[in-house]
Amino acid sequence: MSAEPARAYFGIGEVISQLRAEFPDVSVSKIRFLEAEGLIQPARSPSGYRKFGPADVDRLRYILTAQRDRYLPLRVIKDQLDADSDQRVTGPLSRRELLDAAGIDEADLAELEEFGLVRRSGRQYAPEAVEAVRAIVALGRYGVQARHLRVLRASAERETALIEQIVAPILRQRSPGARDRAATSARDIASLVLTVHAALIEMTLADAGFAVREPGPGGR
Repeated sequence: MSAEPARAYFGIGEVISQLRAEFPDVSVSKIRFLEAEGLIQPARSPSGYRKFGPADVDRLRYILTAQRDRYLPLRVIKDQLDADSDQRVTGPLSRRELLDAAGIDEADLAELEEFGLVRRSGRQYAPEAVEAVRAIVALGRYGVQARHLRVLRASAERETALIEQIVAPILRQRSPGARDRAATSARDIASLVLTVHAALIEMTLADAGFAVREPGPGGR
């Protein structure tokens, strides 16, 4: 099973380059218009430039395809996208529910489990498994296979070990609610660790010559 580029975000010019082969008419003004209409919501850099993640590119591809092939008005497309967002998984899933939600088959899931990229608790999977599988499927489009992602699993295990070490003193407390406080601290620390992790990847890519070139004022 196989991929997303290593960099987490693209500039608007890079997004257009990715989509132009399929949609020759795509342009900066077109993307700005879709944003103004509320169909996409790219992140912004501190300097105000748009930062498109892989999910944003996929969303744009869906919108442009619906316009071109199904002649749907933007209002209808937006309603469909909003409805899809409302159906996001929020609770534990059975194996069948995960397969259906992620759009993969048994063989794909078995491979992901073999490499430790998807785990279950008893017979259920956490809702985050859907998001992880969808991202792995997207990575497959770039030629990244499940076996290539073992490094991510190892990194996650090391970062989890660090978090457990930090919250261990809280768990050792005998006061009521210690475990809840430890869980809250663990989630907060995890969020900060992920922020640092993403920043380190960006800086390392920049050192390797893959820095994102910010467009001029007309390409924000």
